[in-house]
Amino acid sequence: MSLGPIMMGLAGTGLSAEERELLRRPQVGGVILFTRNYESPVQVAALTAEIHALRDPPLLIAVDQEGGRVQRFRAGFTLLPAVARLGELFDSDPAQARHCAEATGWLMAAELRSVGVDISFAPVLDLARGVSQVIGDRAFHRDAATVAGLAQSYVRGMRRAGMVATGKHFPGHGSVAQDSHLELPVDPRPDRDLEGEDLLAFERMVGSGIEALMTAHVVYRDIDAAPATFSRFWLQEVLRRRLGFQGVIFSDDLHMGGAVGVGDMPARARAALDAGCDMLLVCHGAEPVAQLVEVLAQWNNPASQLRLARMHGRGGAGYDELRRDPQWRDAVRLVESYDKPHTLDLM
Repeated sequence: MSLGPIMMGLAGTGLSAEERELLRRPQVGGVILFTRNYESPVQVAALTAEIHALRDPPLLIAVDQEGGRVQRFRAGFTLLPAVARLGELFDSDPAQARHCAEATGWLMAAELRSVGVDISFAPVLDLARGVSQVIGDRAFHRDAATVAGLAQSYVRGMRRAGMVATGKHFPGHGSVAQDSHLELPVDPRPDRDLEGEDLLAFERMVGSGIEALMTAHVVYRDIDAAPATFSRFWLQEVLRRRLGFQGVIFSDDLHMGGAVGVGDMPARARAALDAGCDMLLVCHGAEPVAQLVEVLAQWNNPASQLRLARMHGRGGAGYDELRRDPQWRDAVRLVESYDKPHTLDLM
């Protein structure tokens, strides 16, 4: 059975009978985990093993484990700094910042692989322009070339740990004040400004072979009336044709405020798929997933299925074995060496 276009959230720390049944449906291709799904490394490893055992090929399992404010698994995991700390280090010592970025990417991915997670939706490629509070210190730096350079190092570390990377939020969320979780942000800048600023980081990451990108629920008013997630112009003309991106396109969560203006959940799903998304995040509740399973009963996109099949994690030591590895101990010490106090609130 191939992987379908829906990535669904779960209600708790185990699978309900309804969730188990939905995960067996061909329209579903993965699961995204949150803090509500996590108690301990042992518990989450058992959960991922159960999910993977339901299908062949296994369903994809993802989480947001960026560090700083956005780290879903905490107890039993290294508390990662917000990546803005790497940007601050870059301003004084670029070579050390790139070294620390690679070690951080490896540490994050190795710890997740040790409990069976395939994907962390990272790195953030948005710019730290001092405009967007929801991005804020989730961004490496204000300069696009610096963001791309640090992200490339971070991705090298992820790949060494057996995890492919997902950059976000295409084509850039750092220049709007509104929070797309709550409302639809509108960016009024012309195409030439986006190309020379936000889009540059994505272009460079596509050139270096990043495996996946996640879209932004943002309207770029002078370029296209539709939010990027639902825009054929952004996803087909710019991302696929102009930039030559061949990887997976994930939508951001279709429950977010920035998506609701497109219509009800079936309308959002159809619009995102028609625009060019390969996989849709539906993070809250089994009911909308059950609805989409029926709506997308005839969905078939062999190209998307091939792209998604390349997103599985590869190898990785188990949780206890990883912590006996000198590389893990060295990475933890290095991360602690550049960290500064940061807010530990969950999003």
